[in-house]
Amino acid sequence: MKRNSKKMFTMLVTTSLMGSLVVACSSNSSTTSTPSPAASADATKASTAPAAGAAVTYPLKTDKTLTYWGEVTGNLTGVKGTHADTPFFQNWQKVTGVTMKFTAPPTNQADQAINVMLATGDLPDMIEYDFQGKFPGGPEKAIKDGYILKLNDTIDKYAPNLKKYLKEHPDIDKQVKTDNGSYYVFPFIRGDDLLRVFQGPIVRKDWLDELGLPVPQTIDEWYTTLKAFKEKKGATASFSVVSVPRPFNELANGAFASAFGVTRDFYMDDKGAIKFGPAEKGYKDFLATFHKWYAEGLIDKNFATADSKSLDANIASGATGVTVGNAGGGIGKWQPLISAKDPKGVLIAAPYPVLKKGDIAMYSQKDPANAPGGSVAITATSKNIETTAKLLDYGYSTEGGLFFNFGTPGVSYNMEGNYPKYTDLLMKNPDKLAPAQAMSMYIRGNYNGPFIQDKRYIEQYLALQTQRDALTTWSKTDVDKHKLPPITATPEESTELAKIMTDLNTIVDEMTLKIILGTEPIESFDKYMEKFNSVKLNRAIEIKKASLDRYNKR
Repeated sequence: MKRNSKKMFTMLVTTSLMGSLVVACSSNSSTTSTPSPAASADATKASTAPAAGAAVTYPLKTDKTLTYWGEVTGNLTGVKGTHADTPFFQNWQKVTGVTMKFTAPPTNQADQAINVMLATGDLPDMIEYDFQGKFPGGPEKAIKDGYILKLNDTIDKYAPNLKKYLKEHPDIDKQVKTDNGSYYVFPFIRGDDLLRVFQGPIVRKDWLDELGLPVPQTIDEWYTTLKAFKEKKGATASFSVVSVPRPFNELANGAFASAFGVTRDFYMDDKGAIKFGPAEKGYKDFLATFHKWYAEGLIDKNFATADSKSLDANIASGATGVTVGNAGGGIGKWQPLISAKDPKGVLIAAPYPVLKKGDIAMYSQKDPANAPGGSVAITATSKNIETTAKLLDYGYSTEGGLFFNFGTPGVSYNMEGNYPKYTDLLMKNPDKLAPAQAMSMYIRGNYNGPFIQDKRYIEQYLALQTQRDALTTWSKTDVDKHKLPPITATPEESTELAKIMTDLNTIVDEMTLKIILGTEPIESFDKYMEKFNSVKLNRAIEIKKASLDRYNKR
């Protein structure tokens, strides 16, 4: 590897790392004991890959020890500190027959830690990281600089399960390679549309019923609801969301802005043209509406600094009756808090807002089928490519899919007919761990990894009917017509785009905060349009369009 490449990476990573993709709707906490030898033996039954090419039988017969670098999920914080102590990773080695040595970066310091590691050139066999979204220059640059391996030949020779799946799913195949056709990771794949939607508007249904109000659909109905909650239910922060690190961060997926035909990011309009939401008139209308709501005391007066703890407190105390959150880590976390104070209290999902009744919201949260977080690259310096590829390919086999999603039979799940049912060890943990934490001990189905996520996980993880209903409610939008696919810029474009986006996001945050708070009038919106142009918004749109054109030709 060239020294100047390492210096360039060090410089770029500190200035242009993007926020990480949240992959699963996490909720509570848990721990447990290591599975019995008998149960582990059951999980280690041999499996043959149902694909063309060399059949692979697990457990592999190898004396190699593979090295693996990746974060420990936040659900294990305070439960298990390392991969090696976690039953899932212990059992992964047993079922595959491969001994592994794990290294984890300090909590919330993965970006800094990978920078240091790559600069040293002392790399493990595998790196779990979002090379598409976070590596300056993208995966092709990581391949070119000698950090990670181009996997085309490797998958062809040693990964029959993944090869077969991608051949049968060309839409996903398109997402997991670069514009040049390079495969670069063993991907995390959401195996069903139900798994791609997990966030949206949430409202106190018991308050609506008590006040004789319908579930709000239009912006006008939301206004009526918020006023009633403030005036008749004493809600001092009728509407509240997390705004850290960015103002109204939880609205980035268009939860309310989409009613005005825009998002806080790039999207495609009805004609397929790429637009930047904050530079469109609809965003001005969104800001004017939220300023009015804020001025009338309908929005948390401390919204600019609201973090997850303050939102939890507002919802638990009854100060807040409307928010935007996840089915798992939102409704699943807040419903018990509300019920403890008011047994009749009920949170439900509400549709994404529109302006006219009967319309369908143009945008919403919906992740791509291939979510880069949790994907695993093989490093270019690995001397164990064949064994590493076979290890990672296990997650795409039938048996591996069961293991990653449900864990060890007889321990974390039992088969009921053809349905893998989680045991009480996960769902009613004896050590009082929440399901999200207990699951993270024994499976990877509730966050990510090199496997295909199974919708039967979410059917059980969302224990409340209101949570399951939420996914259906939030799915009814036109997001598929307007959301950009997982496009990638070239290394040169990526460097240029990172600088532009840093400037653009700074301007958007300033404009959003000042206009909603009223420290600047809505008329100042036009002034911000000039600022967008000065930091080359048009060039950013050109790069996005070029990236989209290349993606469509993959």
